[in-house]
Amino acid sequence: MATPSGARGTARQAATRPQPATGARRQVLTGARVVLPTGTVPDGRVTIDGTKIAAEAPHGTPQGTATVIDVTGHWLVPGFIDLHNHGGGGASFSGPAEDVQQAIHTHRLHGTTTLVASTVTDDMDILIRQAGLLSELAEQGDLAGIHFEGPFISPCRKGAHSEALLRDPEPAEVRKLIDAARGQARMVTLATELPGGLDSVRLLAEHGVIAAVGHTDATYEQTVQAIEAGATVATHLFNAMPPLGHRAPGPIAALLEDERVTVELINDGTHLHPAALELAFRHAGPGRVAFITDAMDAAGIGDGRYLLGPLEVEVSEGVARLVEGGSIAGSTLTQDRAFQRAVTIDRLSVEDVVAALSANPARLLGVDDRVGSLEPGKDADLVLLDENFELKGVMRKGDWVVDPQLA
Repeated sequence: MATPSGARGTARQAATRPQPATGARRQVLTGARVVLPTGTVPDGRVTIDGTKIAAEAPHGTPQGTATVIDVTGHWLVPGFIDLHNHGGGGASFSGPAEDVQQAIHTHRLHGTTTLVASTVTDDMDILIRQAGLLSELAEQGDLAGIHFEGPFISPCRKGAHSEALLRDPEPAEVRKLIDAARGQARMVTLATELPGGLDSVRLLAEHGVIAAVGHTDATYEQTVQAIEAGATVATHLFNAMPPLGHRAPGPIAALLEDERVTVELINDGTHLHPAALELAFRHAGPGRVAFITDAMDAAGIGDGRYLLGPLEVEVSEGVARLVEGGSIAGSTLTQDRAFQRAVTIDRLSVEDVVAALSANPARLLGVDDRVGSLEPGKDADLVLLDENFELKGVMRKGDWVVDPQLA
């Protein structure tokens, strides 16, 4: 895996820093603006018992042996969830187990406590083998599942995927990946207009796997058919699909208008103009938007040359493009940056951004009984932000991945 000189060592050191031991200790975080499903509590308190959020004790109740941490002046929000991520920290989800763990930890350092690993188009035998590796990590709780982006996509909208390895989404081929994932397949991105596309959407729906419309050259009418067949996600809306037209509205209009569809947005300032982001939020509403990173190896590292699947990528000033052809090749985004940009530049409300980064993807994945909001009984996954929305702490299942920085 190609990385900038010296960058990989720095990332490895970050990944292997001593972590706090898991314990049944009680922690109480006080004084923060706590974002709950019902709104923001200005002087809130979150109590953690071991790995879970506990029911709140009345103010003034003795805390006993609890560790009390005063986080006045900060925001407490749920841990971020990323539905679409190819890697980070100089490592890829298409690599060996060590690389996968490196990428997971890199994004945890940036607040992503629940992560779906995305593959990129490759030979089917390689994808099947990688699905087996990723499914093991999902089974042990390190990942929330697998997203197959390619090879069932349109050569007209291939983006940073190898055209030579693309294939039609025939149900038998799609089924091979589902079976290889051993129940851990969460989403498959398809160009549903291709031969077998609609039948594959139905197959995915029958197996409880999200069918996502993306890397597609579909018309408006074809996209409506895909949604009727069971597609429920727009893979990085606006990107790798025909633009919105007034006579040929294409997939964007169909995906935005249907209340059954969640739209992915990459809020890095490169993939979307702020007006496009505002259009999506205004039309779909805050309950149907999921911020994703679509991150590749360079996330959390920096500029240099990398590989995305079999293709070489040049990252310059934080923007990843294919060396050959210049197509945008994923992003170097992390979810803490997406949060900060959404609030400070796009002027979205904190509550809407929390929904896009936590509640909505949790609901889509069917894990909202465990994560996605700061409620009693759920995993103690949370992010601490300062008044400028800079990340100052990350907790996952009651352990501090990033210790609180309160100075």
